[in-house]
Amino acid sequence: MNGDIFGGWVLSQMDLAGSVPASVRADGRIATVAVDAMRFHRPIHVGDLVTCYAEIIKVGRTSLTVYIETWAKRQRTDEDVRVTEGNFVYVAIDANGNSRPIPDRQ
Repeated sequence: MNGDIFGGWVLSQMDLAGSVPASVRADGRIATVAVDAMRFHRPIHVGDLVTCYAEIIKVGRTSLTVYIETWAKRQRTDEDVRVTEGNFVYVAIDANGNSRPIPDRQ
């Protein structure tokens, strides 16, 4: 509305970024079940280059938590700024959409 990117779009990009390591670690399908501690630090301006970084920080029996940071490279100044961060919780699911155990690492 004010020349900044809509927060819902940023949230969806973060969810996509977090789902990559989550599905690899879960060895299959996952579903987002929660977003904890989401923070918007700075706006993202139209024209900024946006990058999301995701790291698994906790693995449970059927769920895992991924910490995601989003950074923006300002178009005009080339400055890199952290714009958002949050913890996304995913659950491993089977073909019927039911939770399933996450395999042990070998």
